[in-house]
Amino acid sequence: MVSRILKRAYMFSLYLFLYAPIIVLAFYSFNNSRTRGAWTGFTFKWYLALFQDRQIMTSLYYSLSIGVIAAFVATIIGTLAALGINHLKPIPRTVIMNLTYLPVLNPDIVTGISLMLLFIFVRLKLGFLTLLLSHITFNIPYVILSVLPRVKQLDQNMYEAALDLGATPGLAFWKVILPEIMPGVVTGWLLAFTLSLDDFVISFFNTGSGVSNLSIIIYSMARRGINPKINALSTLLLVSILALLVTVNLMMSRQRHLKIREESE
Repeated sequence: MVSRILKRAYMFSLYLFLYAPIIVLAFYSFNNSRTRGAWTGFTFKWYLALFQDRQIMTSLYYSLSIGVIAAFVATIIGTLAALGINHLKPIPRTVIMNLTYLPVLNPDIVTGISLMLLFIFVRLKLGFLTLLLSHITFNIPYVILSVLPRVKQLDQNMYEAALDLGATPGLAFWKVILPEIMPGVVTGWLLAFTLSLDDFVISFFNTGSGVSNLSIIIYSMARRGINPKINALSTLLLVSILALLVTVNLMMSRQRHLKIREESE
């Protein structure tokens, strides 16, 4: 009994430590005062001011555009790479996996400066394209690490059976392989998208004048003091990501139930 209470108290304290700052941030996004020293009334004016701020809306457009495009491209490349890595022999696979882990463990500032120097070396002007390429680059390893466990669980006999029944390699991949690894692919896309929205260091070194994502704008605003519009923006991003996660989980759960029902019939 005591052990159960201690475990629950520990879990409650852990989640409170993780989510209390977010709850406070969301709470004060509705505060009528600009300061967090006192609650002066409930208001939506900071949300209205947020949507009227042209600079924030422009950075939101760049963040969503780069996030969606980078996530899709990184997911395609990472998924194909995971399939290729799975078919390698043990020694080459170990070498490639170590190279895959390296960008994940590497400090962001090293990756950001390295990409910036590369773009300057090839005489590519820093701007939207370099920002997009840098996001695609650092997202690929995360997609590989998300998809590869699902690829390892595949039954290769299913793919070979589809080929024996007359399916082309492309059709067999689309109808047999992809549905089986789809949870890993979706997880990789979500991870790439959220990492792209969150990234600051790599974005800071690889963007040009006139192109700034949300993390850069929030940083520049925070240097001038706490702006309630930052609280409103952060709250909206949190709610959007939560809604996306819930939607994806519901869709995946529905697909699993349909698959179990079809197999039982």
